[in-house]
Amino acid sequence: MSSTVIKRQLEGVVVSAGTPKTRIVLVERTQVHPKYGKRFQTSRRYPSHDENNVYKLNDKVVIEETRPLSRTKRWRIIKKVS
Repeated sequence: MSSTVIKRQLEGVVVSAGTPKTRIVLVERTQVHPKYGKRFQTSRRYPSHDENNVYKLNDKVVIEETRPLSRTKRWRIIKKVS
């Protein structure tokens, strides 16, 4: 019996490339306030794994959830969005 695991994918922008094999990806999303209904943007920075140091600053990328790779990294960069 094979079970397919669906992993979360997010789209964001690389905002930091200071450490080897790690990129910080900023993911912005729009939320709606539960009481007042106003829309507002929130953002979060995800440390993501980049094995070959391919992705540079301001690249738009897709990240995918993965097993823990270090103390902070739980995401891996999958591809660059053109």
